[in-house]
Amino acid sequence: MTKDSEFDLELSRRKLLAAAGIGVAAVVAASVIRTGGAEAAASEAPAADPVNTPPIAGLHLQFGADASSEMVVSWHTLQPVKNPRVVLGQLDGKFEQTVEATPASYTDAKHGRVVYAYHAKLGGLQADHAYLYGAMHDGAEPEFATFRTAPRGRAPLSFTSFGDQGTPTLGKKFVPPEGVTIANPPFVNDNLGSPAAGDTTLAVERLKPLFHLFNGDLCYANLAEDRVRTWWDFWDNNSRSARKRPWMPSAGNHENELGNGPIGYQAYQTYFSVPDAAGQTEVTRGLWYAFTAGSMRVISIANDDVCYQDGGNSYVRGYSQGAQKAWLEKELAAARDNHDIDWIIVCMHQVAISTADMFNGADLGIREEWVPLFDRYGVDLVVCGHEHHYERSHPIRGRESNATLTPLPAATTTDVIDTTKGTVHMVIGGGGTSVPSNQLFFNPPACRVITAVGEVDPKTGKRPPVYVKELAPWSAVRNAAHAYGFAAFALDPGTERGGTTTIKVTYYDVVGPDGQIAPFETFTLQRPRRD
Repeated sequence: MTKDSEFDLELSRRKLLAAAGIGVAAVVAASVIRTGGAEAAASEAPAADPVNTPPIAGLHLQFGADASSEMVVSWHTLQPVKNPRVVLGQLDGKFEQTVEATPASYTDAKHGRVVYAYHAKLGGLQADHAYLYGAMHDGAEPEFATFRTAPRGRAPLSFTSFGDQGTPTLGKKFVPPEGVTIANPPFVNDNLGSPAAGDTTLAVERLKPLFHLFNGDLCYANLAEDRVRTWWDFWDNNSRSARKRPWMPSAGNHENELGNGPIGYQAYQTYFSVPDAAGQTEVTRGLWYAFTAGSMRVISIANDDVCYQDGGNSYVRGYSQGAQKAWLEKELAAARDNHDIDWIIVCMHQVAISTADMFNGADLGIREEWVPLFDRYGVDLVVCGHEHHYERSHPIRGRESNATLTPLPAATTTDVIDTTKGTVHMVIGGGGTSVPSNQLFFNPPACRVITAVGEVDPKTGKRPPVYVKELAPWSAVRNAAHAYGFAAFALDPGTERGGTTTIKVTYYDVVGPDGQIAPFETFTLQRPRRD
């Protein structure tokens, strides 16, 4: 049994609960009654209290530092709960362990509501193995799902990536123009989401990747009237996938919510539990991290630390005081020195390349701080969001000595790319936002680069960007026809020591409800194995 569809979830979860010795506990009373298997046992259990006991919301997964042996199960509530925990077992219901969940919380500064999150860290797992788990707290019906750990060593695996999603839900009453009266005004989306934000989640599930990289600007809660509801809507949408496979995030500028912690990321830091990383404080906890999956090291970084653009609710450039950069350089050096690691993948939000006019543009801060490190340590691939379209660069290595530090293309073939020559940057910002940028491309390709910011505008409270335009010799492929989509990656480790390993990349347009997809392009990244 290796696939979710090859076992009976209802039967397996009942076996797992019974084997864990909690079949008559109040936490599962409603479940036992519904399955019709133990009326006597249910009568012995105290009744659940639905008024004071919240259900499990937003069930989702994150890898630990070693994706082959570590997984975190997370959920959240708006009321405190007792005894949050996860039971873990085999797909046939054989019990393995019960793990207590660690609570976390934040108080949303806008409305004063407290959000409680629970993170159960599972360790000692078998590599490339499917598990059944149940998340529970006292008085609530448990939620069950499955996951698969990553393979260890050189083995095939797949993952997907997009950024800039929002929610498919409506969260704010429409305010008509002055002088216009509308009876029963409708609700509108106030977090830049759209129905496509639901389509992209279903599209990812069509492919069932091992994990998903989320390249920042998750739900745009910082723009919403009700930030907590926006996060709830985001998880209601994405838990359909994230409860079965890890969605590994990077923090974007719209995760910066005014008042939620000193630099605005406390909501993001509460909902997610990512691997620990050196150099972090309580303020910067979880904003950068890395994990190993197969022969690939994935590194997630938070670009607001180095970007010039004033894009969040507060201007936080330089917040780590160099700690993130020091960690990143050590992490890249260690990964490239490790002969069990062939591929280095970086996940981040803001971009070093973009050929869209009248949108965000590229940021000189990334070219100054991160790109030289990518060059020095031979990063293979960078996945980003921020620009709400799809494009990719040629492999880039080095830069021009000009005001924008224009990246230099190391090769110009677009079908098979040797990443030892340079780093491929992919902008994958079509996750669902209602403000696409695919119709704004410069022709011929050019780029507006933010090189500085001006003084604070008293009307907006923002620092206006200072742009310098450059030609874009690094531009390889762009998708002007469709706004929404995601990239899928299939890693083939190769079969011979010292041979070649490849990643086949397919970018899919999401073209309709139910996650309908159509391939836009396919290309291959390749490099020598390092064993």
